[in-house]
Amino acid sequence: MRGTPISETINRLSLAQRVRATLIDYLPDYPVRQNGEEEWVENPAKKFIRGVYDRVSEPMRTGQWNVPHFGNDRTVYIVGLFGSGRLYVNQLILENLGQRARYLRPWIRLHPRPTSMIYSGHATMKYVSRGQRLPAVTKRIMEAVRSGYADLIFVYRHPLDSLITNWLWWRTYLREKRSISSISDVYKTTGELCSGLEEDFQGFKAFAEGNAGFFTSTPGPRFLSLPEFVEETELYVQSSTLSLRLEDFMIDPLRELRKLVELMSVPVDLDNLNLPFPRAKPYRCLTVQEKVPQFREFIVGLDLATRKRIEKIGYGFGKF
Repeated sequence: MRGTPISETINRLSLAQRVRATLIDYLPDYPVRQNGEEEWVENPAKKFIRGVYDRVSEPMRTGQWNVPHFGNDRTVYIVGLFGSGRLYVNQLILENLGQRARYLRPWIRLHPRPTSMIYSGHATMKYVSRGQRLPAVTKRIMEAVRSGYADLIFVYRHPLDSLITNWLWWRTYLREKRSISSISDVYKTTGELCSGLEEDFQGFKAFAEGNAGFFTSTPGPRFLSLPEFVEETELYVQSSTLSLRLEDFMIDPLRELRKLVELMSVPVDLDNLNLPFPRAKPYRCLTVQEKVPQFREFIVGLDLATRKRIEKIGYGFGKF
């Protein structure tokens, strides 16, 4: 039994929540010059939207005019880079963490003290990236973690699987102005994916190398290159309170959920649960490299630092 699809779970969120999250995710940040150097700053429209929602819509919807804090709860931040499986973890929380799950929000908000809130979103630690909160935001999350009133849970998967998913997501979004929830929304089989990758390999390579030209149709910064994505992943694994691999959920989702529940000290009974597995296929990249020679050559050509980082976070490259 695979349980409730992620799309149905996400649809349970109020329209206001989804509109808020969408607007904030896709309003582009922009560069400014400070002290003779160019820095990226957050679009002020995002701050305005968050302020309106947090002060009006959210309290009206939940009846919580003050940010809740019960017992010894700490604010929880669930962060994943694009294509990580973070929404799957959101699903497990919404369906299995009882009262605490009421305070899950699909965005990131900062607080100067502990709360019972659970925030989930995309953010980077070092590099500016389209569609992900700025490193300055993550820095403040890390300050809260070091101060002892927040926890950071990082969700990740094989970076090459994330790369394929992200390339297809952004290509679809830029071309068709629609979001997809998985590769199967575009390609029903791995064989179809391989054919599509072969046909558009130059576009894939441009995306993987962080070529700004891939995003010329819309304003804002580019997405992370693969080396940057891998470095970000390594930094998070080193710094997070708890790191969760999506592939481990594909083996035993209950075991992985217990890690999260124990960290949060949530009083829920997880015995005899039949949890859904992630929809994503594990290590699809290894199958793709066998069928698409250009993709295999791309992997072989990765710089040594990136290859070592991928291995350090627990992943391999298969057979060449």
